[in-house]
Amino acid sequence: VIGVLGLGVMGKCLALNFAEHGFATSVYNRTHSKTVECLAEAQADGNGSYPIQGFEHLPEFVASLERPRRVLLMLSAGSAVDAVAEQLVPLLERGDIIIDGGNEWYENTERRQKAMEPHGIMWVGMGVSGGESGARHGPSMMPGGARQAYEALRPILKKCAAQVNDGACVTYIGEGASGNYVKMVHNGIEYGDMQLLADSYSILTRLGGLTNDEL
Repeated sequence: VIGVLGLGVMGKCLALNFAEHGFATSVYNRTHSKTVECLAEAQADGNGSYPIQGFEHLPEFVASLERPRRVLLMLSAGSAVDAVAEQLVPLLERGDIIIDGGNEWYENTERRQKAMEPHGIMWVGMGVSGGESGARHGPSMMPGGARQAYEALRPILKKCAAQVNDGACVTYIGEGASGNYVKMVHNGIEYGDMQLLADSYSILTRLGGLTNDEL
């Protein structure tokens, strides 16, 4: 069982991905209407076959997870993650795992990992790439943190990641906040490529006089 907390576009799509691949999935969102929406989409996509259940209250959501509990946070980076972590800690036990799948600053991940150590909770910072379509049908994922935590997640991540000729687009990045750090570098390269394309288009159309068809 894996739990997904935060059912925006990325969280909802990852939850549907997990469920479509046969993993029992529990979902929760502070605004319950998003949970209802996710369950309705699962019903439509899987014709009732997806092993997914939604919860209106956080304690019930956590109680639905088998140990070690695996809770994937898909939230906006920053204070929202800290607020939810504070609510989760009293409900979790030693050996449980929190995975932050947002674009978090790596130093925040390191801080949270240290804060979880006295509770025996493992915090994984995991970059997720591929946007809405990737999350739904197979993203690239970059998990960093305790190796033990990754091994507990590996069967799910390997099966639900994008698949290429040499395997799944996920691997253990390393200790600490390495997953978030690699995603940060990934984003920098991606945005650089996007700017290069935009600048090239501008030069070729405005200065070169080329049409879209010619390009």
